Amino acid sequence: MDARALEARLSDDRAFSAYALGHLEPELLVQSEFWTADGPEGSAVVMHSRALGYVTVTVGDPAGVSAILRLHPGHRAGYLSTGSPEHLEAIASTHAVADTLRMQRMSVTAFGFADVPGEVRRLRGQDAARINALYAMDGGPSRYSAETIERAIYYGAMDGDRLVAVAGTHIVSPHQSIAVVGNVFTHPAYRGRGLATRVTGAVTRDLLGRGCSEAVLTVAPENTPAVAAYTRLGYRRGSAVVEARLQRRDLVGLGPWWRRQRARRRGRAYGPEVEWMPADRWTDRQDGRSP
Repeated sequence: MDARALEARLSDDRAFSAYALGHLEPELLVQSEFWTADGPEGSAVVMHSRALGYVTVTVGDPAGVSAILRLHPGHRAGYLSTGSPEHLEAIASTHAVADTLRMQRMSVTAFGFADVPGEVRRLRGQDAARINALYAMDGGPSRYSAETIERAIYYGAMDGDRLVAVAGTHIVSPHQSIAVVGNVFTHPAYRGRGLATRVTGAVTRDLLGRGCSEAVLTVAPENTPAVAAYTRLGYRRGSAVVEARLQRRDLVGLGPWWRRQRARRRGRAYGPEVEWMPADRWTDRQDGRSP
């Protein structure tokens, strides 16, 4: 299966699948695995990647997600960056799930974008120390490198030499014409001034100006100020999304090993490290068990 076929499988809800679509970029694809399944209730895709940390994405029918994960559970530990609430039961059968976040996808196109004026500036690699210091105010360490900031798109609002609000990108995909906006944070003393709207708008404006057809972000639906800020920019609500920390449950014995070997023999490789599982059935027709 080539990248176009994977793209087609992920395009029913491009905003939901944005993070996986971004991993079809050649430099990320070689560090990612995509597994697909087809069944009577529809199709499913599971992505395991180490390109931007150890992450997993689950898309499509829960039965297909379950079939894939039982054969290919992925990393021993990682992060579910995108999943549907309906996938949690399937994921919990192969992974210990912790710190679950129930979020809402929002997205905007150039036609719906409503710019918000205000003074901001593009942040570069030399601003990494300022960015890390601001994020550290959220209660945890921040270690963004100058290279990471330079490669991404970040904008900040300043008070003199002090960075007081920031927004950036998780992933930008020129080939898929989609980007994931995130890492929005405002210094507690400067909240309520519209700075988050301003910096998020600047990142979005930059992305759309580069020819990106859609910008996507994720927000906690109960975070009313954030939802209002993004709505003001033209972002519209989309699918429910879950994120969580995953710890793979160790699978022992010959049964799981044999099932994986059979799946790999059925599959065929796409690229150096990307495999396709043509699971044309999710259950064994003889005994009804997962293959």
